[in-house]
Amino acid sequence: MEIRTYGLSELAILYLPNINNKSASNQLSKWINSNNKLYDELVRNGYKSRQKLLTPKQVNIIIDFLGEP
Repeated sequence: MEIRTYGLSELAILYLPNINNKSASNQLSKWINSNNKLYDELVRNGYKSRQKLLTPKQVNIIIDFLGEP
């Protein structure tokens, strides 16, 4: 997987390809918000709630916690 800037929904669809975009985004957001260590690490790297674009560093952090989609 290429580590680059992703839209939240774009990354969510990679993790959940069989559901619609909105549902995938909502589920990825739930995973992020329910995992305190993941959320805290993202915040330390500039993440803000309701952020639509994820930096390459933030994408890498998500992959570290959730595995590669």
